[in-house]
Amino acid sequence: MLSFGTSGSLYQSNLVMYDRQTESLFSQVEGRAIAGVLTGSELDRVPVQTVTWAQWLQANPDGWVLSRDTGVSRDYGSNPYGGYDQLGSDPFLFNGIPDPRLPAMERVVALGGTEDPVAVPLTGLTEVGVVDLEIGVEVDVAVTGQPVVVWALDGLNSALDTEQIADGRQIGATGAFNPVLDGQRLSFARISAERFTDAQTGSVWNIFGLAVGGPLAGSRLDPVDYTDTFWFAWAAFHPDTRIAELA
Repeated sequence: MLSFGTSGSLYQSNLVMYDRQTESLFSQVEGRAIAGVLTGSELDRVPVQTVTWAQWLQANPDGWVLSRDTGVSRDYGSNPYGGYDQLGSDPFLFNGIPDPRLPAMERVVALGGTEDPVAVPLTGLTEVGVVDLEIGVEVDVAVTGQPVVVWALDGLNSALDTEQIADGRQIGATGAFNPVLDGQRLSFARISAERFTDAQTGSVWNIFGLAVGGPLAGSRLDPVDYTDTFWFAWAAFHPDTRIAELA
């Protein structure tokens, strides 16, 4: 088991971590060691989401929360990188040439990794609410197609916009899931500021892929690994990525 820290270095303007056991350096976006004795090794990825506190609390009323009572005075609500994610700005300490297909600082939901990289522009995703995709995944050395549904809800503030994070503009909370449940492929639509529904059963779902009402209440979709990131960063590591078409 490895434990990690922040190296203070950047690779393609992306965070570089190090493990305390071997001091190898790891690229954050790839989860891969890029220097040191573990070079080439990849960490197992775990699906995660960035959501609002209200969304998390509603779905997990008994969930654990990290305490701010650490013995160190720190303003967790402030952003030292004000204006970093403005669409017209240049990526910080990025020496490459940004892929011109999207604005460099466009936020994307990025999926597929090395087999079939795909980027879903967040501005368009938050407008339509739901995007259906098929991505290539490696199964038994062969690449096969896997259906994916990507969701977005309003409410999440950018942590890189204004000096106070609470005042940042809204960018959208997201989720990516396998839409096949018990052998049936479901099709989804956003029905409110907080919920989605499937056309097959009329069940109601939250941003975490959990059915909270209707015939499928209590069922949960399998999450799909993805990352919320900037277009320039994803394209720098995956130059052959395709951009999803939005309905």
